Amino acid sequence: MVMHTEPDQTLIKMPSLRAVKSFIAAAKYQNFTRAAEALCVTQAAISRQIRELESYLGAELFTRAGRAVELTTAGSIFYDAVQLSFVNIAQAAERIRSHNTRKRVLTLCCSPAFSALWLAHRLPSFFSANPDIDLNLITTQNFLSMEPGVRPDIFITKLAKVHDGYRSAPLFHDIIYPVCTPHYLQQHPELSSLEGLRDSVLLNLTPYGRSQVAEHVDWGVWLAFNDIDVEARAHDSPHFFNANDYNMLIQMVLSHQGVALGWHHLVGHLIEQGLLVRPLAEEVVHRESLHYLTFREDREDDDACCRLRDWLMQQL
Repeated sequence: MVMHTEPDQTLIKMPSLRAVKSFIAAAKYQNFTRAAEALCVTQAAISRQIRELESYLGAELFTRAGRAVELTTAGSIFYDAVQLSFVNIAQAAERIRSHNTRKRVLTLCCSPAFSALWLAHRLPSFFSANPDIDLNLITTQNFLSMEPGVRPDIFITKLAKVHDGYRSAPLFHDIIYPVCTPHYLQQHPELSSLEGLRDSVLLNLTPYGRSQVAEHVDWGVWLAFNDIDVEARAHDSPHFFNANDYNMLIQMVLSHQGVALGWHHLVGHLIEQGLLVRPLAEEVVHRESLHYLTFREDREDDDACCRLRDWLMQQL
């Protein structure tokens, strides 16, 4: 056979993409078993691919510590390069697939609480009105540090500036008040006073892991706004439960386990449905703290993005 093209040494010298995929999964999950589950292969297959890749590179990529693995210095260098490349490949493939299916895929980024308590039950109306759009949702509390290659079309966040190349529009400020179920209020009439509320079962949202939220209001702050010291709780008061997962706290409230602070834009529909009630009228209004819709400037002429933006603005 006559060869008309010289061998491409760059392509020839590239490691196996299957081995690199196994490496990325192992680095991401720090565990060969979990990496195998993520790729729907056996752990032996992952181990074999990693050994072949290490042999090819002439360097160890992981240090083993029991069942967990950690990247070596060489592994970290390799991961930083190949992870971004794989993200770019995946996104290019998705764009082509989306074009071929005549559907536009948009990426929306918001907090887990906003997605679960505000967005989820409204999405059917959006999809019904926009059958040509598919939505890729990313939830995070870390809006300033997205994974390499991930650039959402729209953010819903409490930060006025998230990244360069975006324009922000103010939405609303926070209105915060206590909420519980009607059944729980019936069983605990003392909740109708601030002092009785202070001494009840309080489900508290902590700031841990929420460092990029613009400000934090917990029970101590909320009660202080109403001239009540949370530290003055009676010595025999029931438990004070802390969690940084707001969705969990609302689920606990809905199962009659106590009282939590409700952000109006997240729990208002639950009050309208009669699932939650406000045991007393006091509220804290943060007029200086706003939520924002942040839109990619290079999507201003994109019809699908504009429809999602306009729908969100209308709903909000």
